[in-house]
Order: sequence, then C-alpha cells, then structure tokens
Amino acid sequence: MGFSQEEIKKRLNLKSTSMISRWERGITMPSGDNLVKLSVLYKTLVNELYYDLSKEYQLELFPEEKNAPIFLKKKDTDIRNRGP
Repeated sequence: MGFSQEEIKKRLNLKSTSMISRWERGITMPSGDNLVKLSVLYKTLVNELYYDLSKEYQLELFPEEKNAPIFLKKKDTDIRNRGP
C-alpha cells in the first residue's frame, strides 16, 4: 500500500515507529486492536497479515488438513453472498 512507518504510526496513534519495526521483524506481534486496525488499513483479513504463521498453526492444530487452504475469503463465507 506504500505506507511509511511514520504514516502507520500516525494512523494507529503509536508513540514511535520502533513498535512497527519490531512487528515487521517478527520480534513482537501487534495487539488485537492493532491487528484489526492494520487489516482495515491494508484492506485485508487479519489472518492474511500473518499467512505463514496462520499456515503453521493450521498444520499444528489440524495435521490431517495439510493440503487444505488456510481460510476461505470473507466473500466465500458470508451467507448474504450465496445464491438461493
């Protein structure tokens, strides 16, 4: 999306960009609130922000589904978008 760390800091009302740097390097993870804000900012689902981690957890929790897609897109799971 082309946001700088400074822009993200301002939009998420963070005190410094160091927190964002730690998220990007995998040292820490954003809080639940910040994960949701980031998903809105980047126009994506929360699990897509952490695709590799989500895949790792899926394999750990559901080893029998190792070839299954991680999650369905929201439009595929939203019953309002289904036909009659």
